[in-house]
Amino acid sequence: MNIDKLVSQFLGNKLGNKSGSNSGLNSGLEQVSRLVKGAGFGKGAAAGGILGLLMSSKGGRNMAGGSLKYAGLAAAGAMAFKAYKSWQQNQSPAQTQAATSADLQARDAHLASQGVEQTSFQLSLISAMIAAAKADGHIDNAEQAHIFSQVEEMGLAASEKALVFDMLSATPSLADIASSASNTEQAAELYLASRLVIDPDQAVERAYLEALAHKLNLPNDLVAHLEQQAVQGIEL
Repeated sequence: MNIDKLVSQFLGNKLGNKSGSNSGLNSGLEQVSRLVKGAGFGKGAAAGGILGLLMSSKGGRNMAGGSLKYAGLAAAGAMAFKAYKSWQQNQSPAQTQAATSADLQARDAHLASQGVEQTSFQLSLISAMIAAAKADGHIDNAEQAHIFSQVEEMGLAASEKALVFDMLSATPSLADIASSASNTEQAAELYLASRLVIDPDQAVERAYLEALAHKLNLPNDLVAHLEQQAVQGIEL
């Protein structure tokens, strides 16, 4: 199964892909700033992807009141890593700078030094983002059927398509999502990936995010750092 291709299709074809274990994610990160500048969520990077279909079924509203620029899984990793390191260094959230491509490189080097295998965790991030997108209950059966029909046309292999359908159909519990994190860094990334598709001005979605932070056992001050990264978006 080509996980890089699946990630690309989830985020939108415009993110591109190259061969290699991390090159597809790095390619996406290199293009993020061009894709999201001046674009609200549901346009730019997510347009045409599975996540874009999910969000368009919610009325195409902009996330975070239009202030958040969607940056994708690769950027979410960099943002979470930046927030985690700033939290470790006892900086205040206000002091935390927006993540850059250098932060993604540092994160990748850190994971490689620990021998962390990222394939299954990438799928966990996708599942978490789908769950967050569905948290307000606005995606009904008819809308889900429409999303399925669009996925059919994305050129995925049978195994990739089956996996996407399973993730779109499933409603993982907060405990299920939290159990996919093996450490605080991964918990932070799951939270931030979910935060990127949550509208914090919607009470139901904010409650979902707060419950997720609790299940992930994230300290309140680390959550504050992650929130700061989400608001800043990413500058490359």
